[in-house]
Amino acid sequence: MNIGIFTDTYYPQINGVVTSIRTLEKELNKRGHKVYIFTTSNPNSKRALPRVFRLPSMPFIFLPSHRVGVLYSPKAVKIVKQLDLDIIHTQTEFSLGLFGKMMSKQLGIPIVHTYHTMYEDYVHYISKGKLTEFTPKMARTLSRLFCNRCDTVIAPTNKVKELLMEYGVKKPIEVVPTGINLEPFRKENYTKEEIIELRKQFGIQESDPVVLFIGRVAKEKSIDVVIRQMPALLQKLPNAKFLIVGNGPVKKDLEELCKELNVENSVIFAGEQPWDIIGKFYQAGDVFVSASVTETQGLTFAEAMAAKMPVVAKQDKSIEGIIQDHINGRVFTEDEELANILFELLTQKEVSIQLAENAAAMVEPLSSTHFGENIEKIYQSLIN
Repeated sequence: MNIGIFTDTYYPQINGVVTSIRTLEKELNKRGHKVYIFTTSNPNSKRALPRVFRLPSMPFIFLPSHRVGVLYSPKAVKIVKQLDLDIIHTQTEFSLGLFGKMMSKQLGIPIVHTYHTMYEDYVHYISKGKLTEFTPKMARTLSRLFCNRCDTVIAPTNKVKELLMEYGVKKPIEVVPTGINLEPFRKENYTKEEIIELRKQFGIQESDPVVLFIGRVAKEKSIDVVIRQMPALLQKLPNAKFLIVGNGPVKKDLEELCKELNVENSVIFAGEQPWDIIGKFYQAGDVFVSASVTETQGLTFAEAMAAKMPVVAKQDKSIEGIIQDHINGRVFTEDEELANILFELLTQKEVSIQLAENAAAMVEPLSSTHFGENIEKIYQSLIN
């Protein structure tokens, strides 16, 4: 098959959508298909990549780290028509998604759409305190209109499928969890000396218990919930550290919160790190935590599980079937529970090891191979 993927975000950007697309691209190529990426231009892209076509774009006014492309490009239209595509797969509801939908109609070929983002949880970026009561309704309408003009919609979890059905999406919705390449996260890939050296770079001693978060430093990730529980954890474990790996728009706000709570020496902002060494950072922590309830799947949980880390998550539909309390991780419902759970996992090594072992075994179905196979079946059924 010749497959066209249309997305507003792509490498060298680092986020869950990019991870999902690159994983799918790799798996489909392995299975003998040709994948062509249509995405936005990016000033940080140093070199051209094979089968990647970039359309002129500009920073999104409400979120400068994201870009929006032109809705129509005669040059891009010509390229798409020459590729003899069998199917189009959109990964955004905005510029490149609209372009992909237009090309699907022109070429008379099926279009599949993956719904990655629950926009109701992101209205603060656009509303900036204004029109808040209207924006969620606009987000639901946008999602419904876009999805109902596709042949099939892919949802990464049942949570997303149920949400889209509530929105009024009538087209078939297939639940396909995003797969990940588990290999870079295996504990066996790294020596103890490597991890000790990495921790030293951030002022973390070998004996310091470390709570880890990896991801975008943004409001919807609820990192502040973890920081607010640090004083209670530090009362019991004075040398505990909270290592935050990533960057984003609320970093300064979180740094200020750390000063207010007098925990700035125990919370470490490591910044954004190259993708090829992220696996090593998972080994730098003792417990992985996320308090976010806006995830469509939460790939970092799967990565942490593959790294044999005990994971702690806030109760949410997105983790159902992935994290089971007291079996392969811990789940909390009230924020005040978090400090005690972290203390337990950081001090009771046998409990942590058992949870981590179970997590590593149960994450295998989320492998990238399964992901590629499932998406391929959807493509083939539509083409047939």
